[in-house]
Amino acid sequence: MATEEVKSKVIAVKKDKAPPKPEDLALDVASQQMIVRSREMGIETIFDRAESMKPCNIGTQGTCCKNCAQGPCRLPLPKGGIEGEDTRKGLCGATPETIAARNFARMVAAGAAAHSDHGRGVAETFLAAARKETKDYKIKDTKKLLEIAPDFGVDITVEGEDGAVLDRDVDEIAVEVGEIALAQWGQQQGEVCTVKRAPKPRYELWKKLGVVPRGIDREIVEIMHRTHIGVDQDYQNLVEQCTRASIADGWGGSMIATDLQDVLFGCPYPIKSSANLGVLKEDHVNIVIHGHEPLLSEMIVQAAELPELIEYAKQKGANGIQLSGICCTANEILMRHGVPLCGDFLQQELAIVTGAVDAMVVDVQCIMENIANVAQCFHTKIITTNPRAKIASGDCIHIEFDEHTAFEDAKTIVKTAIDNFPKREKEVMIPNQRNDLIAGFSYEAINYHLGGTFRGSYTPLNDNIINGRIRGIGGVVG
Repeated sequence: MATEEVKSKVIAVKKDKAPPKPEDLALDVASQQMIVRSREMGIETIFDRAESMKPCNIGTQGTCCKNCAQGPCRLPLPKGGIEGEDTRKGLCGATPETIAARNFARMVAAGAAAHSDHGRGVAETFLAAARKETKDYKIKDTKKLLEIAPDFGVDITVEGEDGAVLDRDVDEIAVEVGEIALAQWGQQQGEVCTVKRAPKPRYELWKKLGVVPRGIDREIVEIMHRTHIGVDQDYQNLVEQCTRASIADGWGGSMIATDLQDVLFGCPYPIKSSANLGVLKEDHVNIVIHGHEPLLSEMIVQAAELPELIEYAKQKGANGIQLSGICCTANEILMRHGVPLCGDFLQQELAIVTGAVDAMVVDVQCIMENIANVAQCFHTKIITTNPRAKIASGDCIHIEFDEHTAFEDAKTIVKTAIDNFPKREKEVMIPNQRNDLIAGFSYEAINYHLGGTFRGSYTPLNDNIINGRIRGIGGVVG
């Protein structure tokens, strides 16, 4: 049972109403088992909070404005609806349309900032590797580098004195790509260079509508300016800026991150692995890597394979080191190394409830603050690694990641987890559920599998969609 000082009390429900059954909260059997265990131990999880949390009826309409100190202004929809003209206004006179558009725009700005900031970090590490400023990262996929360089306006050949076309030095190309890639964030004029990868009709439409991004950071900052009190008060104009910022992220920051990660770590190709809480091993040091950025996790994978650290784990009583992942970081190390998925966003607390997680290593995005509280009920160490994302709750350790000392940082993290293995006090309960999977279907992999080395193409897929043999493609996007 969790101690009174640290346990998170399960949210109480009405006396005349029984708590919802675990099978009504999650389809996954492993999650159901951990929900039962957390309740028995008096540990609150997201499933308890979701039951007690009722959404604000004004917030769900997007008509609550907190953008200045005169408010907050609440513009609820009348119970009987609105007949005739909608006369609702904030203190400044802002209409429900303006308020909803501003709120949505700030959500777009936050999302674009988070995703594209990931790309910025990758670009900085890529440039450090290209300049040989770090020994831990190297250009691994030169073929991909040469493929993407023209998209950044970087020539991969040079004309010799005799007029012959010569290949440029790969290191020179990498540095130039890194410099131009990083410049896309601070660029103030022109266009983010990678948007021209879009199909020509789509790119021309963007130009016609005036939503081609000038620079990644510029479009995010402009949203914050436009949504300030008394600035943009035309919801259509606000949504146009949302579109521009979204393209800056998707066809800028996120796309650049994907490309540079492939060059640094190698393009993913299909690989077998497994998923769910059952990938944890009771007799191993379990390190769960959770978050969004693969820069540190790549190093942790290498560190966990070091013979001296595996031997150190055995000296502490473990039979080895088991890595697993949660969320986006997990996907990166899954599709390149086959590291199994421990769970998804909703299972991060439940992974700790197994009692088997010796360390959960987090960077940025998708990390629930409550994992620190749940960890205090067990021996689990929560290790934060990014200065942008520290956790005030609980008793977290901060081991800051630096691309110049990445491998040493990773070894320190792995050793910390190993040292924590003998401190397990609670009974370990790992669900049996684990499912086999195949991951790693990158653009390059699909292109190759549809046509081979010399005829790689999406034509077979396109033709069979057109002729109706393939009825459609479903995308599940989180």
